[in-house]
Amino acid sequence: MPPPFTLVRLRESGDAFAHACRIAPESGAGTLVYVGRFDLAEFAVVLEPGEPLREARRAFYAGMVALSDALRAYAPPNKPITIGWPDAVRIDGGLIGGGRMGWPPAANEDQPPQWLVFGAMIRTVAMSDDEPGVHPLASALDQEGFGEAGAVQVTESFARHLMLTIDSWQAEGFDGVAREYLGRMPRERQTIQRIDEHGDLLTRRIGSDAIERSRLVEALATPSWLDPALGGPRL
Repeated sequence: MPPPFTLVRLRESGDAFAHACRIAPESGAGTLVYVGRFDLAEFAVVLEPGEPLREARRAFYAGMVALSDALRAYAPPNKPITIGWPDAVRIDGGLIGGGRMGWPPAANEDQPPQWLVFGAMIRTVAMSDDEPGVHPLASALDQEGFGEAGAVQVTESFARHLMLTIDSWQAEGFDGVAREYLGRMPRERQTIQRIDEHGDLLTRRIGSDAIERSRLVEALATPSWLDPALGGPRL
């Protein structure tokens, strides 16, 4: 791991996100929890923002930019990696995983939270015994030509890119992170989109003054990509 991070490794049966949320009050910023699994890259990092919670949640977008950059580093040429707002990651249209965020349950929206946790899961190897084509909306890195990119490589790459993304945010403001994130979403014709100061996605159709608001805090309540029964990305 890069120097700012402290690695905590769990056994295969562990839950990186839940563990990071449990230890966040004591472990502090930069703690990176990693689960050693063959079929998934599963990790979570503790953050300590200085902004009120309603604004600090925008760190989720920095995590998603870093996650997609981590995958781009190992992607075959011209392989499309996209983000489905707010949390799903797809490669060539196939769902491979996504990100999630946690914060203290009793945190005040108007005060900086004691901690945030950004967690992610990426399916590295397709483990299903089903015939090819049975799950056309799902994929895995090994099916997309990512070669030897496994859990360790994806986690290390994420850590490096998260540092770069946060440095960019601190130097140039959040607008740069927002542009990077929006540039990874599938383009909707005749629409203009932006992310506001609370992390909500605002969508306006060209020729209309009406603005559709998608609230980040509500979307983060239930990860769209996670199958609780599987304990991993949906098939």
